[in-house]
Amino acid sequence: MLPVNAGFWVIVGLIVLGTFTILSLMAKLYRKVGPNQALIVYGLGGTRVFSGRGALVWPMVQSARELSLELMSFDVAPQQDLYTKQGVGVTVEAVAQIKVKSDHESILTAAEQFLSKSPEEREGLIRLVMEGHLRGIVGQLTVESIVKDPETISQSMRNTCAEDLNKMGLDIVSFTIREIRDKNEYIVNMGKPDIARIKKDADIAAAEALRDTEVKRAAAMRDAAVAKAMADQERVTAETASLAKQAEAQRDLDVKRADYETVVKKQKAQADKSYDIETQVQQQRVVAESVRVLRVEKEEQIKVQEAGSSRREKELAATVLKPAEAERRRIETLAEAEKARLVREAEGHAEAARTEGAAGADVIRLRGTAEAEIILAKGQSEAEAMKVKAAAFHEYNQAAVLDKLLTGMPEMVRAMAEPLSKVDRITIVSTGDGHGAGASKI
Repeated sequence: MLPVNAGFWVIVGLIVLGTFTILSLMAKLYRKVGPNQALIVYGLGGTRVFSGRGALVWPMVQSARELSLELMSFDVAPQQDLYTKQGVGVTVEAVAQIKVKSDHESILTAAEQFLSKSPEEREGLIRLVMEGHLRGIVGQLTVESIVKDPETISQSMRNTCAEDLNKMGLDIVSFTIREIRDKNEYIVNMGKPDIARIKKDADIAAAEALRDTEVKRAAAMRDAAVAKAMADQERVTAETASLAKQAEAQRDLDVKRADYETVVKKQKAQADKSYDIETQVQQQRVVAESVRVLRVEKEEQIKVQEAGSSRREKELAATVLKPAEAERRRIETLAEAEKARLVREAEGHAEAARTEGAAGADVIRLRGTAEAEIILAKGQSEAEAMKVKAAAFHEYNQAAVLDKLLTGMPEMVRAMAEPLSKVDRITIVSTGDGHGAGASKI
């Protein structure tokens, strides 16, 4: 059983070894390149191009070479001077970027031209072609155009070299002029007028800039001075307003203080006045009370006097007024009776006259006469009565006046003497006019 198993594993090992050997051999035969290279396979099956991929290259029947598709950059700087249209010799240094085109035909063409050459040999061939074209292009231009417009040379080089490089499977990516110079200082002298003009313009611009700067500086200083003056004016105005406000506040404070002092003094004066008034009122009340006491005493005296006067008046009325009044009433009654008699007689005569038709005027005349006589009689009776009454009142007034005069005499004497009781002393001064002066004159 064991020998069988050993033979199986030997066979398996041989198969694995053979497979590994075959894979290793195939790996060696498989050639691959990146996208920046082209693999040129030639031999059995013809020429084939592979870029960015791989292929099997069978030994003895096929060969393969790699062709770089990367950008080639090199200087184009002829050692001899290039003469311009003006006959001025100049040296032109440029930089060119060349690469193999990516299409199949161009790669095959480049392989035909450069597959067996080194990169240095390849760049030398391309440089010779480009220097020849550069010489022809510079011969058609002036120094001024070359210096001022180098892009013209670059564009002309791209257009002129394109056909020749296309035949080599190449493409010119860019051509740039790096430097242009000459041994006779033509380019240097050519720029001097412009340099002088530019320098002059620069000096003028600098002078104008300095002038503008000075003008702006002066304007700024003026504006600063004006702003400062305005600020000072505003500051003075603000200070003046502040002082005015302070003065107004002080004035208002003084006015309020004066008002408060006035109110305090007024209230104090009112209090003092109220005290004085209250004192006077109390004094007046005392005086009024004294006066009231005196008035009560006087009223009692007057009542006593009025009682005596009433008694005397009643006596006078009983003795004089009542008889006079009775006499007056008697006369009035007689007058009324006479009036009634006369009226009846006048009415009787009037009736008789109306009856007769001729006594109207007599009735009126008699009535008027009767009324006149009645009024006369009545007036005479009233006059007699008034005379009696007047005589009675005359007697009464004399007695009443005399009684009041005698009764009020002490008060009058007291009132007249009261001012003299307040006199401290009396000084008698003689004027010297001859008239005597003494206590008897007081």
